[in-house]
Formats: sequence, C-alpha cells, structure tokens
Amino acid sequence: MLNSAINGTMNVLRACKKNPQLKRVVLTSSSSTVRIKSEADLPPDALLDETSWSSIEFCESLQIWYAVAKILAEKAAWEFARENKIDLVTVIPTFVVGPNLSPDLGPTASDVLGLLQGATEKFTVYGRMGYVHIDDVASCHILAYETPGAEGRYICNSAVVNNNDLVAMLAARFPYPVPKSFCNIYGEQTYDFNTSKARALGLEFKGVEEMFDDAVDSLRGHGHLPKSEIMPRTLI
Repeated sequence: MLNSAINGTMNVLRACKKNPQLKRVVLTSSSSTVRIKSEADLPPDALLDETSWSSIEFCESLQIWYAVAKILAEKAAWEFARENKIDLVTVIPTFVVGPNLSPDLGPTASDVLGLLQGATEKFTVYGRMGYVHIDDVASCHILAYETPGAEGRYICNSAVVNNNDLVAMLAARFPYPVPKSFCNIYGEQTYDFNTSKARALGLEFKGVEEMFDDAVDSLRGHGHLPKSEIMPRTLI
C-alpha cells in the first residue's frame, strides 16, 4: 500500500512535469494526513488547520497503513513540486459521503453500507471524524484549480462528529440495524477542523443529514439496501 500510494502520486507528477503548458496540479489527499495523533499531541478542543500533520509513529502503532500511505504520498508530492517548480494545491477531504454513480461500491461507500448493516470495525477505528458531501469535494477541486490565488492545502469538511453521535442520528433517521455504540480506542477527542481557507474560495458545505440522505437513496437505488422497510415503532 505504501509503495503504490507514493509511486502512483509521483508518476502523475512526473508526467505533469513534462507538460510545459500545465498551469496547476490539484492533488486529492485525505484528512487522515491531518487528524490522527496521540491524545498527548491533540489538546482538548484543538482546531486543526492545514498546518497540522498526523503522526506517522502513532498511525504505525495502530497499524493505520492507509493514513501512513497518504501522509508519505502528500509529503513526497510537496517535495517534488518544490524541486520542480510545480504549482501544486492539495485538497484534503474528510470522510466523503453521498450518492454513488456506479452500482459497484468503492471502499468509502462500502463502509457506509456496512455501518447501516450493523458493522462496527471500520468506524471504531475511525473514531471522531469529519464528514463531507461528495458534491462539495468536487466543488473544492474546481475552485482550487480555477481560483488564481489558491495555494497550499485546503481542508474540505462539513462537520466533525463523534461516531456514537453519528449512529444515534442514523438510527433515528433510517430503518436499518446501525450499531448502538462503539468502543473508544483513542481516548477523549474534541478536535474540530478549521475550514476557513476553503470557505474563502467560496465553498459552502452541505450538512451531515443531507449527505447521508443522498447516500442512502443511492444505495437503495443500486439495490444495496431495501427500499420498503418501515421505521420500527417504540412500544410504550
């Protein structure tokens, strides 16, 4: 995973270097490059911005190899861009939720489907996490490319939600066997993301309810979730 992430990123940038007409490269990174730190390195109510980097050592201790790959790939991209005078901008989405174009689900959509079906493993590891609508991620890429003064990193996030609060919202909203709660493997987390830089581009974010409504409608439309379930009634 590590080599493929780094080599894939570098291969694209090397190809970009060969094009003298290229004006800017927008790279999709991940909030896993920003938010994963030990409790000691993440003070209460921390407001994480684009200067924050996750701890590789902490990610390795938890065997979160996806995050390690993303950190190393983005840092390699920045080094290559500086050395070769490439105008690089990175978009850092949080967990992307929304409709799926294809009936074949990618990893993120599969995680959402699993959560709605009662799976706990993935979201236990995710812990407190940011969420963003896929439409907003697309808009952020366009704005980062087309805005003349865009530079550096851009956190793309609608809201940060504890996983227990998330499943409470989903259980109240949808008739599926979502987990009741999760184990806490990180300790108390109260961090949030500062998205003022992305908002300064003109980006306005959709809410968590809307992104999950759109995701569920899409999963139903592709046949991954039943359409006709009725919300269970509470017996008094």
